[in-house]
Amino acid sequence: MRRATRATRKPSREEIAERALSHEDAWEGFAHYIEGLCRIQAVDPAVADVVGGRYPGAERLMAVCGRTLDAAKRIIERAQDAGALRPDFTTEDLVFVLGSNAVLARATPRTAPDAWRRNIAFLLDGLRAEAARPPLPVGPLTPDQVYEVMENLTGPR
Repeated sequence: MRRATRATRKPSREEIAERALSHEDAWEGFAHYIEGLCRIQAVDPAVADVVGGRYPGAERLMAVCGRTLDAAKRIIERAQDAGALRPDFTTEDLVFVLGSNAVLARATPRTAPDAWRRNIAFLLDGLRAEAARPPLPVGPLTPDQVYEVMENLTGPR
């Protein structure tokens, strides 16, 4: 006899962003956003590729990423305006958060599938405004530099 299984639907990037923006507390909304994106990266390597910008040449896919990037900007600005998120964190920095999480999530699924959660907890603690120790050693990358980094990570297509 076959056991019936019900697929658990994962929230989309857009749903995660909507929940983050609707959260009463701006920091909690930001943390929810980061954790939500990192969770879907850990569960689905294909999603990790998309969230991490692995296909920068795929125009339609990057258009969707652009829309969620706009939401990310609003989430970041909201947390910064509330004084909860360090003021020097940018959407370009978010690319590195997601890129590093994707690498960790790919390397640990059998050994320690929740290791990404510890990494993100450390990261979030360091992103709190009260944890900031300016100045940072270098400024953020420009959007063009981020695009080039993503191409370098994925290799020529």
